[in-house]
Amino acid sequence: MSQALQTLSIIDSHAHLDYPQFAEQLPDVIARAAELGVTEIISIGVRLDTAHKPRQLAESYDNIWFSVGIHPHEAEKDPQACDYNALVKLASHDKCVAIGEAGLDYFYDYAPRQAQVDSFRTQIRAARDLGLPIIVHARDADDDMADILESEMEKGAFKGVLHCFSSGAKLAERALNIGFYISFSGILTFNKSEELRQIAKNVPLDRLLVETDSPYLAPPPHRGKTNEPGFTRYVLNCLAGVKGLDEAEMAALTRENTLALFDKMQPKTKG
Repeated sequence: MSQALQTLSIIDSHAHLDYPQFAEQLPDVIARAAELGVTEIISIGVRLDTAHKPRQLAESYDNIWFSVGIHPHEAEKDPQACDYNALVKLASHDKCVAIGEAGLDYFYDYAPRQAQVDSFRTQIRAARDLGLPIIVHARDADDDMADILESEMEKGAFKGVLHCFSSGAKLAERALNIGFYISFSGILTFNKSEELRQIAKNVPLDRLLVETDSPYLAPPPHRGKTNEPGFTRYVLNCLAGVKGLDEAEMAALTRENTLALFDKMQPKTKG
C-alpha cells in the first residue's frame, strides 16, 4: 500500500459500530480509520428495537451514517420484523441512508425461511416507498434471493447492494441486471477466495463498493482479530489489484459509487 494515506478518501459502506467489540474504544477506532484513509462509515442496523444505537452514533459523529433494518437472523425474534410503519418512522432520520441489513440466510437458518422472506419483502417495500437503497444479506440462498429481487423489482423500482458478497456468479449477474451494486469485504482478500476475486473482476467498475462488515471478517494481516473500519483499506487494495487499478483510482471510484447509491450522504445544495 504505497499510496500516501492522506490522499485517499475511502468509505466503509458496512460496519456494525454499535457492537460490544467497539464499546470502549470507538474514538480510537475512528481515528485509526482516518489514518488509513477511511473518512466515512455507515453503521448498520439489525433490529428495530436496537435502531437507536447506530442512530446515536451517527448523531455523535459527522462522518458516521446509519441504516435501519432487520437482519434475517432476527426475522422471528424481532417483534417488529414485519412492521412497515415502524420501519418507515425510524428511517425518516436525516442521517439514515438505507434500509437493512435485510435478506435471507439459509446457512444458519436462525429464523424460519418464510419469516425471513416476509421481513425481507416488508423492508424492500419500505426502501421503495422511501427512495432509500436496501442493504442485502444473502447466504446460501442465491436462487430465492434473485427470484425475490426480480419479482419485487416488477412491482416498482428500488435500488440496493448485495453486501459482503460471497455468493455465486449467477446471483451477482442477476443482481447487476436489475441495477444493484456489489460490495466486497475482507473475504475478498482470503487465500481461498480466488473464485470470488474472479467474480469481482467481472463486476462493472461503476457497481463496486467496499466494506469491512466489522467487527467480523478481518483481512490479512489481521485475521483472527477484531475487524474495524480502517481495514477497508486492505479490501480496497485487493480489489484495485483485481481490477488493474491503483489504490487512488479505486478509492475515488468506490467513493463515487457509494455516494451515488447512498445519496443522502451527499451534501445538500442551497438555493
